[in-house]
Amino acid sequence: MSKPDIARMIRVDQAGEFGATRIYEGQLAVMGNRGPHSGEIAAMAQQEEGHREKFDALMARRGVRPTALQPFWSFAGYALGAGTALLGPEAAMACTAAVETEIDKHYSDQLDALEESGDDPELAEMIREFREDEREHRDAALEMGAERAPAYPVLSGLIRLGCRAAIKVSERV
Repeated sequence: MSKPDIARMIRVDQAGEFGATRIYEGQLAVMGNRGPHSGEIAAMAQQEEGHREKFDALMARRGVRPTALQPFWSFAGYALGAGTALLGPEAAMACTAAVETEIDKHYSDQLDALEESGDDPELAEMIREFREDEREHRDAALEMGAERAPAYPVLSGLIRLGCRAAIKVSERV
């Protein structure tokens, strides 16, 4: 695997973790600490912040530039979080489940590529660890009623489509 390929992986993963922190910030801004899942959302947000900090440090050590779209992802993530929270706690959980479903697939694809090439065991271990956290977030969101959100299939499908587009764009820009 080439150095530019590894840099793209790091860039998009950092952007994703940053976006996740903003989604949770938007949800918590709307629900505060009075929402039925606020404690769980705050815990997930803290975990995502830790992921982002580790990617920030890896980027600095390796000289990988962040995506130029960071300001856009900041706004979009916050708006997505706040918007789904305004629809209700189940919609906020539907957002989490949809995002984490796509991140699980994305991280799994990256791990397959890293394991096949044998390149970058440090990055592979980070991704493996973070993927397990993301799976826990998805499963928790489903347990907290994500599928009871209004128009769940449509909402989930749109969010997942947006995630896939964000991944593709952030790899390059």
